[in-house]
Amino acid sequence: MKVLVLGAGVIGVTTAYYLNEAGHEVTVLDRQVGPAMETSFANAGEISPGYASPWAGPGIPVKAIKWLLMRHGPLAVRPRMEMAMWVWLARMLRNCTSSRYAINKARMVPLAEYSRDCLRILREQTGIAYDERSRGTLQLFRTQAQVDGTGGDVEVLKQFGVPFELLDAAGCIEAEPALARVREKVKGGLRLPGDETGDCKLFTERLAAICKERGVTFRFGVETGKLWRNDPDTEVAGIEVGGKIIKADAYVMALGSYSARWMRKRHVPIPVYPIKGYSLTFPVANADAAPVSTVMDESYKVAITRLGDRIRVGGTAEVSGYDLTLHESRRATLEHSVGDLFPDAGPVKEATFWCGLRPMTPDGPPIIGPTRYKNLFVNTGHGTLGWTMACGSGKVLADIMSGRPPDIDASELGMQRYR
Repeated sequence: MKVLVLGAGVIGVTTAYYLNEAGHEVTVLDRQVGPAMETSFANAGEISPGYASPWAGPGIPVKAIKWLLMRHGPLAVRPRMEMAMWVWLARMLRNCTSSRYAINKARMVPLAEYSRDCLRILREQTGIAYDERSRGTLQLFRTQAQVDGTGGDVEVLKQFGVPFELLDAAGCIEAEPALARVREKVKGGLRLPGDETGDCKLFTERLAAICKERGVTFRFGVETGKLWRNDPDTEVAGIEVGGKIIKADAYVMALGSYSARWMRKRHVPIPVYPIKGYSLTFPVANADAAPVSTVMDESYKVAITRLGDRIRVGGTAEVSGYDLTLHESRRATLEHSVGDLFPDAGPVKEATFWCGLRPMTPDGPPIIGPTRYKNLFVNTGHGTLGWTMACGSGKVLADIMSGRPPDIDASELGMQRYR
C-alpha cells in the first residue's frame, strides 16, 4: 500500500525504513531542508534501555520543587497562558504514584530493549555507521545519599532482567579512566553495560540515504496543511501540501512535539507536550581526559557522551511550550557538570549550544498505533527516549500497519490507554 509519513526525524525515518522493508510504497514529508533537523539534531546520544523510565513517579513533585530552587537544577518551568500546558502537567501529576509508575515502566522497558536489538540487526544488515559505541552507561553518584538510594532502581533492573553493575569509586574510574582526575568527587556508580551511544543525526541522515536507494521518496521544505476526510468521517482521504492534495492508503504522524499541535487542529487530540532539552557539542582536545562512553551526572541529570572525536553534553527539562529560546542559564548548568567531571577534555567555552523539543506523554510511554481514523497512525511521544526507542517503534508500527502481530506486546502503547 501507499504510505505517507509526516516527519523526517529519527522516528519518521526509521518508520519509513521498516515500512519499506515490509513492501510498502513510502513517501516522507518534512518542512525542514533535510532529515533530523529538529529534535534529532543534537540530542545526548544515548541509547539507554536501562534508563527507560517514566518521568512521572513517586516523589517527583517534591523533587521538582527542590530542582527548581537549585542554581544548576535540571528542571525549569516558564509558565504560559495556554491550557495544553496545565492539562498536561495535571495529567503527569496523576501518574506520580507507585502503581502507575510500575505500569508505565513495564510498558517502556520491553520496547526499549527490543529497539536496541532491532538497531543491532539493522546495523549488521546495512553496515550503517554513526560514531556508535557499545560501552555502556555509567550513572555517577557524587554523594553517599545517592549511592544509598539505588535500591529501588536495582530492583526494577532485576525485575526486567537488565544487566547492571554497582560500582564503588575505583570501579567507576576503571570504567571511565578520566574520572581519576576528580577522584574526590566520585562516591560510586550504577553501570549499565548493555547501553550504547551514537550520533542520532548522523544515523538518521545515513538511514534516509539507504531508504532513498531502496525506493523511499523524500520531500523536504514542505508544510503539511489541512487533513481531508471521507464521508462518513472514518478515514483520511488526503493531506493538503502546498495547495495540492496528496493521497495515500495510510498516513503516519511522526512530527514529534508538533504532532500534538497538528492533530489538535484536526480534532484528533493526543496527550503530547513539548519539553525542551539543551545540549553542548565540542571537540575532544585530550582523549585521556574525556569520557569513553556516557556518564550520567546524577546530581544535575546531565549526560556527557563521547561521539567519535566530539563530546555531547545534554540535559535539562524546561517546560515552556514551543519556545526555542536558548537561555544562557541552561548553558551554565551543562558547562558546570562537564567542567567539573572532565575539566581537561576539550574547549567547552567554544561549544555549540543547541536546544530541541522532546515530545512527552504524561505517563511516559510513547503513542504507537492507530487513531479513530482507521488509516491514520501515530508514532510519537517518546520524550527523552526517541533515539533509544526509534528502531523498535518503527518496526512495531510497520508490523501493525502490515497486519502482522509485533514481536513484542504493543497493545498498551496505543491511544486506547487514555480512554
